Amino acid sequence: MFFIILGFLALIAGFAINTPALTFSRFSRPAKVIGIILILLGGLTASVRQIDAGQVGVISLFGNVSDRALNSGLNLVNPLANVTEFDVKTQNYTMSASHNEGQKEGDDAIRVLTADGLEVVIDLTVLYRVVPADAPRIYREIGPDYMDKIVRPITRTRIRDNAVYYDAIALYSTRRDEFQGRIYKTIESDFKKRGLLLEQLLIRNIDLPASVKKTIESKINAEQDAQKMQFVLQKERQEAERKRVEAQGIADYQKILSTGLSDKQLQYEQIKAQRELAASPNAKIVIMGSRGNVPLILNDR
Repeated sequence: MFFIILGFLALIAGFAINTPALTFSRFSRPAKVIGIILILLGGLTASVRQIDAGQVGVISLFGNVSDRALNSGLNLVNPLANVTEFDVKTQNYTMSASHNEGQKEGDDAIRVLTADGLEVVIDLTVLYRVVPADAPRIYREIGPDYMDKIVRPITRTRIRDNAVYYDAIALYSTRRDEFQGRIYKTIESDFKKRGLLLEQLLIRNIDLPASVKKTIESKINAEQDAQKMQFVLQKERQEAERKRVEAQGIADYQKILSTGLSDKQLQYEQIKAQRELAASPNAKIVIMGSRGNVPLILNDR
């Protein structure tokens, strides 16, 4: 555009000095030629627009938006047209309770009411991108600030709409994935109608009220105590079974001894024990005249 303006100035100056009475009227024709060259050069450079990788261009001329989106690379357009670039790469929008972590300064987390009337604070990240073919429609109907007009309000509204179907504890633990899948479907549908593609929805954190946290901790402690008691009871049952088996074995042994051993068998066992004792290198004391005429051999220690 600079060359075009400069060319028009040179062309006007050439016509202005085209008067024979002026001493420098001989420069009129060169000024006109230079002006035309500058206008042509400016028109050519203004007609070539470069679109960077990951971007698309939207053409608007005097308020009229073209339905054709310019792809990355060099494109020929009307030199008077305005080209607005849209980022079609994956973008993220984070709403967090932590300061300086999200797109908005300060606490920007989403506060929702659950089915049991409790307030839950949700940190969320939305991954999305602009559909290249829909960029002209976005520019025409929404404008370049689609993040604040579409992404943020729709996400926050849909999360609040769906959170009322869940209790706070279920939202925090057992049904968290179900909740995330549910809000993904609703947000994806709303984005698609407006030329945006939802890639992923990440629930980063769910913060419960202090009273609910205390209840959950008490429940977890009770469950752990119950599991510990189950372990103790199982151990006691095993010990009782061991003692029962041991007692049954002793009873069976005593029964066998009382019914199956004769005097001769007992005498034979005594002789075997005495032989083993006699073979020992330790000193012994032998007592004669024991019951059954069997000598007793005792250690002197």
